[in-house]
Amino acid sequence: MTIEDLRNTIKRLNSKAGQMKMDLHDLAEGLPTDYEKLMTVAAETYEIYKELDRLKQQLKTMETS
Repeated sequence: MTIEDLRNTIKRLNSKAGQMKMDLHDLAEGLPTDYEKLMTVAAETYEIYKELDRLKQQLKTMETS
């Protein structure tokens, strides 16, 4: 994967992460309605941000090499 490919992947994932954050926020504001979805949405949001952090670290390493 090239640096440019990685930047594009981060950009797409960043957009998805932002949407997941908004979905989680909306779900939290609507509590207790749909409380059963909270753990699933929170876990998905966590995984996206975890992957985004990993990719940003990878990009930083590639750029400094």
